[in-house]
Amino acid sequence: MELAYGVEHRNRGLTVHINKVHSVRTLALVARDLGKCEDWLADLALDLEPEDGLIWVYDPKNEEGTMAFTAFGVENLLNLIDIHHDRSK
Repeated sequence: MELAYGVEHRNRGLTVHINKVHSVRTLALVARDLGKCEDWLADLALDLEPEDGLIWVYDPKNEEGTMAFTAFGVENLLNLIDIHHDRSK
C-alpha cells in the first residue's frame, strides 16, 4: 500500500482538497452512546458512503478495520434509525 505524502512544491498551481474532519467516533462508541446493538447499527450503516460520513479505520490490532463516523455520519446514522423505526410501525 502506498501513502500520499502531500503536494510537490513545484506544482504550486495545484488545488489541494483539505479534509475538514478532525475526529471520528467508532461504531462501538456510537452504539454505546445510543444504547443500540453494535451489529444492528453496522447493518444499517452499510448503506452509508464516505461522503455520508462513514470512515473505515485500520490499525495493527484490527487489520480488517472498524467503522467510524464523522459528526455528519452520526447524523446520517440517526436518520437511518428513524427511517427504520418508521418502517417497522
